[in-house]
Amino acid sequence: MSSEAAYRNASLSTSERVTDLLDRMTLAEKQAQLGAVWSSSIMEHGRFSAPKAAEVLRHGTGHVTRIAAQTVLAPRECAAVINALQAYLAEHTRLGIPAIVHEESCAGYTARGATQFPQAIGLASTWEPELLRDMAETIRVQMRAVGARQTLAPVLDVARDPRWGRTEETFGEDPYLASRLGVAYVRGIQGDSLARGVAATGKHFLGYGASEAGLNWAPAPLPRREILERILPPFAAVIHEADIASIMNAYQEIDGIPCGASKWLLETLLREDLGFEGVVVADYFSVSCLASYHRVAADKCEAAARALEAGLDVELPQLDCYGSPLAQAVEHGRVEMAAIDRSVARVLRMKFELGLFEDASVDADAAGTVFDTQEQRELARTIARKSLVLLKNEGAVLPLDPGLRRIAVVGPNADSARQLQGDYHYPTHLEIVFGAVNDGALAGSREDATSLQPSRREEAVDLRAFFTPTVTILDGIRRFVSEGTEVRFARGCEVTGRAGLDLESAVAAARGADAAVVVVGGRSGLIRGCTSGEANDRAELSLAGAQAELVAAVAGTGVPTVVVLVNGRPLALSNIVDRVPAILEAWLPGEEGGAAVAEVLFGHAAPAGRLPVTLPRSSGQLPLYYNHKPSGARSQFWGDYADLPVAPLFPFGHGLSYSVFEYANLELSSREPTTSDLLEIRFDLSNVGDRGAEEVAQLYVCDRVGSVTRPVKELKGFKRLHLEAGETRRLCFTLDPAQLAFWDCDMNFVVEPGDVILWVGSSSEDLRLEAKVALTGARRVVRPHEAVPTACAVT
Repeated sequence: MSSEAAYRNASLSTSERVTDLLDRMTLAEKQAQLGAVWSSSIMEHGRFSAPKAAEVLRHGTGHVTRIAAQTVLAPRECAAVINALQAYLAEHTRLGIPAIVHEESCAGYTARGATQFPQAIGLASTWEPELLRDMAETIRVQMRAVGARQTLAPVLDVARDPRWGRTEETFGEDPYLASRLGVAYVRGIQGDSLARGVAATGKHFLGYGASEAGLNWAPAPLPRREILERILPPFAAVIHEADIASIMNAYQEIDGIPCGASKWLLETLLREDLGFEGVVVADYFSVSCLASYHRVAADKCEAAARALEAGLDVELPQLDCYGSPLAQAVEHGRVEMAAIDRSVARVLRMKFELGLFEDASVDADAAGTVFDTQEQRELARTIARKSLVLLKNEGAVLPLDPGLRRIAVVGPNADSARQLQGDYHYPTHLEIVFGAVNDGALAGSREDATSLQPSRREEAVDLRAFFTPTVTILDGIRRFVSEGTEVRFARGCEVTGRAGLDLESAVAAARGADAAVVVVGGRSGLIRGCTSGEANDRAELSLAGAQAELVAAVAGTGVPTVVVLVNGRPLALSNIVDRVPAILEAWLPGEEGGAAVAEVLFGHAAPAGRLPVTLPRSSGQLPLYYNHKPSGARSQFWGDYADLPVAPLFPFGHGLSYSVFEYANLELSSREPTTSDLLEIRFDLSNVGDRGAEEVAQLYVCDRVGSVTRPVKELKGFKRLHLEAGETRRLCFTLDPAQLAFWDCDMNFVVEPGDVILWVGSSSEDLRLEAKVALTGARRVVRPHEAVPTACAVT
């Protein structure tokens, strides 16, 4: 390779470098950039293997798939593998094109030793975008320390059916909330430039969270207007506000076309309408699925052609259809070289923007110093604490007195570090490699860490060597009670099934106690035996196994009973809600979850999390969400079901506090703003309780009469803030009328004049202040990305 190659000249523009390099490439080298290799194909015994690399990297590669998530390598070892990989590509391939190592980081970098934050649905429950940005900055630092430069996160799917196992990976059911959180995440992970950041990947484009019956990969029966108004906004936001680098396609079909083969989605909507200029990567195996699953392609050759022509740039997790089948398609004239060059150019552009051509190596010896530091653990604890949602607290049972004489801690999730993890946390991801993981040990060995299949070895591996230290809820309770408090523990039952059912020990632990904490919920993960997580969809949302019996047995002792839910999906709690006075939703709180739960249980902190989803009474109500149409969420003409109320058990935005907040003195900058005028909505928020606490003020709107049906209410602003006892602050939401725009009968995106109802309150149902404004002036046509997010000033 000539040292004069223009693409090596960092002083040239990225476009010039891309063009020069593309002109030098053979078809095989171009195809290599459109795919990936599994980490296991270039490693042996936990180290980079040049002999193995020689077999799969002859022409280079676009990506290397998940070195950290598939192994038990420590940060230093992971960095050493990536350094060796990049050195091999530079020295042993014709053009020396570096690779992008991609990883997962839905709730923290999926890597040994990395900080494990709450799962995404818990992140959403904080209603505090700034926290997500802080978390993403931590992930960026850790990923860059080992040389990983793209993450397959965040999940921007709007979750419309909690039966879907991946609901836990989302930011919930509302497009505005998901947009604000998604933008914060992307800004944190990418930093001020890709050269100093990690490329984010928004997924899954589009409609994956609205599948039939909540089944993974099932068709999404979405009309076009629903797609544009309810499903698309989080993606539009991260593209226009955060310049997201990459988008991943969804698995399912819409209107007969799989998303990975939809030119309307990937070209017309994504690139032409939204202006996206980055790289579209395939969700794993979705190209081959066009033939094997969806049956819209006769073979891999046709699958490759359809995907590439639709605008899917990179095949993951490994080069398959874009390998020899794509070469065959070119040879037979099925695919033009221009289509390949277009996608290769996008991949190369990202690599130049990431700065990989200048320096792809890292300081391996220093990598571990930025993993799970005390500051990062404190952030994980803060986020976990702020994610907790107090659903019920009759008789002010909570907070508990830490000086209680005796407390019973019961339940399958009380003393489990494993159960505090979501499906894309590192501990659960290892189950893909090693099989089911418990809190004791797992079968396998370090040598098997790069295998794609569960290990068949019989040696026991102590998980403490690989997992980030995790505080269980029992650990947390023991930390926060007084020295004289007796803590009795009984497991009582398993999460699923009836094996190990021992109600007698649970009742014995509770009898005579001053309070009982029953920790139940689910088990998240990607293998069978889990109750939520990717591909683990559920038909029923009640507590699995004998857990409801356990709650009833403990509550039946007459001891004040608090239920703590550790689960990844919204649950229907009708069979326990009336049995206990207090319920705390903890979701999947990660490594500091136990400490965070204990802080709230014993009053060291007041809960202020809010539901990012609607909790149904029964699975039979689904799908159920707050921003339904006027004809939705009721049965004509009686309203309720014959056997059940249509109202949710707990509404979107709900969450109780240990204090009391009052809203007053609503004032508008105008009662008749035009369709172009910013509207200021001012009000007083007061803490009239006897302790400091946080409140989440929420702004909802309703367009009373539209040319097409409009939702009964929509979230359009929110602010979380702390107020001391007796403190009053004045808040001001600034609402852009473009936030009220919708797609009219002719599919124009418009703001129509007319009456709009505004509400401010503590949830979608707990609305304290109301006002009506009349939008005046002309009907205004806007572009979707022109709407300014609602700001909130506090004085």
